[in-house]
Amino acid sequence: MLLLLIRHAIAAEQDPETYPDDSLRPLLAKGRRIHRRVSQRLLKEGLAPDRVFASPWKRAWQTARIVAEETGIGKAKRFACQSLAQPPDLSALATEIGLVAADERIALVGHEPWMSALSALLLAGSAGAISVDFPKSGVMGIQAPLLEAGAGELQFFWRP
Repeated sequence: MLLLLIRHAIAAEQDPETYPDDSLRPLLAKGRRIHRRVSQRLLKEGLAPDRVFASPWKRAWQTARIVAEETGIGKAKRFACQSLAQPPDLSALATEIGLVAADERIALVGHEPWMSALSALLLAGSAGAISVDFPKSGVMGIQAPLLEAGAGELQFFWRP
């Protein structure tokens, strides 16, 4: 499977008065514009995901919607994934994703520092094994036979 790890697009700044619940911070117009281009590149490169899983937090869910719209897979292939709103747990993530075909492309949309930790876990076997500067709207492609620590191979890393 090809895992497309995607950090959510540029969102409103943290502000306890405006957003007392940080999970409700939305994307900014600039973030939506940038992520549309990133998603269009996925389509152009033949990397449209078969399914999109996203943290249920508003900014990740909005980013996943852009991916689904711009790549043409539609909202029926977009799923909330609680495992992407917390430190990486591969067994919990695998349970939420379910069975994945060897040739399937799965997009995982989440947050920092968890996306960096997930990429390190998949590539190097430990969440702290390597340091990854994962920008907003960044996309990392990892080929992996299983969702298992150290089983991944880096295919690409796009920084918008």
